[in-house]
Amino acid sequence: MKLSKNFTLDEFTHSQMAIERGILNEPDAEQREAIGQLVDHLLQPLRERIGEAIAITSGFRNQEVNRLVGGVPTSQHTKGEAADCYCASGPEQLLQVLLESGLPFDQAIVYRRKRFLHLSYRQGRCRKMVLYK
Repeated sequence: MKLSKNFTLDEFTHSQMAIERGILNEPDAEQREAIGQLVDHLLQPLRERIGEAIAITSGFRNQEVNRLVGGVPTSQHTKGEAADCYCASGPEQLLQVLLESGLPFDQAIVYRRKRFLHLSYRQGRCRKMVLYK
């Protein structure tokens, strides 16, 4: 299912852990709505501004998958509000473009060693929190 010009629902639900364990990692209607909001308000506009592909390395995770990958129980991934993103120019450049854009976001967490940027969007509550790990 295509969510926007550059993103699909399959990208958000794909999980190697779920595949290996035979777990169905499907969002419900509320979680799909949150994924749509994340794409519409943050990821697609950011993709257009950076001018290069943004890969989703981890998107939606149901509670079981989240637990298996070591995610915190309150992870925004379980609500469809977050995605871990990778682009060729790196997480710092993606963050720089985000900050210059003025786009709404809840959290942007740079994982320097793993080379990805965790991005989240929460309808009605965007704290613009930037963290480095």
